[in-house]
Amino acid sequence: MATEVKVPVLGESVTEATVGAWLKKPGDAVAVDEPIVSLETDKVAVDVPSPVAGVLGQQIVAEGDTVNVDALIAIIEEGAAAAKAPAAAPSAAAPAAAVSVAPAAQAAPTEEDAVTTLSPAVRRLVLEHGLDPSRIKGTGKDGRLTRDDVLAAAAAGTAKADASGAAAAAPVVSSGPSRGEERVKMTRLRQTVAKRLKSAQDTAALLTTFNDVDMSAVIEARAKYKDLFEKKHGVRLGFMGFFTKAVCMALRDVPGVNGQIQGDEIVYHDYADISVAVSAPNGLVVPVIRNAESMSVSQIEKTIGDFGKRAKEGALTMDDMKGGTFTISNGGVFGSLMSTPIINPPQSAVLGLHRIEERPVVRNGQVVVRPMMYLALSYDHRLIDGREAVTFLVAVKNAIEDPTRLLIDL
Repeated sequence: MATEVKVPVLGESVTEATVGAWLKKPGDAVAVDEPIVSLETDKVAVDVPSPVAGVLGQQIVAEGDTVNVDALIAIIEEGAAAAKAPAAAPSAAAPAAAVSVAPAAQAAPTEEDAVTTLSPAVRRLVLEHGLDPSRIKGTGKDGRLTRDDVLAAAAAGTAKADASGAAAAAPVVSSGPSRGEERVKMTRLRQTVAKRLKSAQDTAALLTTFNDVDMSAVIEARAKYKDLFEKKHGVRLGFMGFFTKAVCMALRDVPGVNGQIQGDEIVYHDYADISVAVSAPNGLVVPVIRNAESMSVSQIEKTIGDFGKRAKEGALTMDDMKGGTFTISNGGVFGSLMSTPIINPPQSAVLGLHRIEERPVVRNGQVVVRPMMYLALSYDHRLIDGREAVTFLVAVKNAIEDPTRLLIDL
């Protein structure tokens, strides 16, 4: 008996997706609810599970194809009779000339061929973990490496790249600089990010104001309580908990920064849904901490930690990223000294955090060295005046330089 696998409902207003990668190949056994293919939508990657146990039969669509909701994408052969599943159907987009290729060119791809055709996400993981792809056994279509293959190899520590091995395996090339090029189609997520950021520049009256903050007090508090905090709450005490609480207090005092323009109206929010920029294999995503104004520092840190873990696993959902009234982007974790972040429409402002470095500053007439960080607030000048922007940024600065304010709500 054959069971059809169709594209599931992907979320509100999402009608199509791109086939990112087949996680199973024809003939592979699959269990109930086991992911067989990954789809990329405008916001997240979605794994499509098998509705029944059996063997993957025909792959109706190829990687890179665009599919609509409820479109047929695969056939699952159920029961013992499915021991030998039919081969994958050729992609409709394949050129007709490929049918008459010489026999030598029709040979099955070798393991070496498979590892040289890495998807962008897999290639990024290989580089991040310093692995040698030729030493990892691929379980994807035609032996290609999947994200799970790379993550498993990284966890096992069995495929570390070594300089001597890489040099020995390098092909002999002619003298002179390399001028190779690689052309990779933009993922649907990257296309959507590009459109939204460009739309923000075209629509909003963007302006950025800067300030710097002395991190001494927060660093001291973190060093003093981090072990006790982790023991009690099961999560590390970072800087984002302090900044999120400081932002929530400042948003209450300057509500325009937490507002949005909708048509000819301004919508003010009495809650703070804070979008936090998180790095994922396919790019930057912004899940939302909902009602952050009513959360403790430990709850905020747990939520951010969970977002980071699920982002790396590609397990964030549409609901995780819907909404948001204000964004915090921490480029400092990558070493950024200063930047002008772009707002995330329809939000009206974004706070950029940067790296902490010791700099000379004047305190009480004396030049001293302090751990300083630049803050950048980009905002839509159509809604937020300069006075409001500066007031907001100074409120955040004051709360971070004197964390007691966070406790006494000042």
